[in-house]
Amino acid sequence: MKVLLLNGSPHKNGCTHTALSIIANQLEKNGVESEIVHIAAKPVRGCSGCGTCKKDDKKRCVFLDGGVNEVIDKLESADALIVGSPVYYASPNGTVLSFLDRMFCAGSSYLANKPAAAVVSARRAGTTATLDAINKYFTINRMPVVSSNYWNMVHGSCAEEVLKDEEGVQIMRVLADQMAWLLKCIEAGKQAGINAPEAEAKVTTSFIR
Repeated sequence: MKVLLLNGSPHKNGCTHTALSIIANQLEKNGVESEIVHIAAKPVRGCSGCGTCKKDDKKRCVFLDGGVNEVIDKLESADALIVGSPVYYASPNGTVLSFLDRMFCAGSSYLANKPAAAVVSARRAGTTATLDAINKYFTINRMPVVSSNYWNMVHGSCAEEVLKDEEGVQIMRVLADQMAWLLKCIEAGKQAGINAPEAEAKVTTSFIR
């Protein structure tokens, strides 16, 4: 079992990475492998809605910048996903939103039915709005959303301050425990012959009358 963790902060080893590292360490204690991928090293262009990825059997984005396709490659074999982002103006980092738009558009078939969670980092406020924005990517794609004992957030202006946020650190540990437990339950279900529900063909309607 493997969890892919995406670090959406421009600061590779900052607050968001600290939160994700706590999760990764706790997953390891539960016998679950993890990998942290830094997705915000450079600006990422947004989705243009061209639809090319839907016509491509490889399910990849036509734009080659930002490492989106490389992460989709990793999602094929990953069993779960955690997305971490700092709070910018009460919202996820713009790079995270552009990345997720393209990743979910092109790679959605590798995401359905895999547990997911959002983790956010802030100095003070905007955390719940940021969590809400990221969680919507999961709930549109039949991904079980994993919870902790409070909303998945840490606070601090630097990595050292995050480690002093005792409640936030505990939230990350509990989130990892919950993720590991759910992954093991899913695996046990597969071994017992219980598979994920078969997807219905998507029905789309318009509000235009």
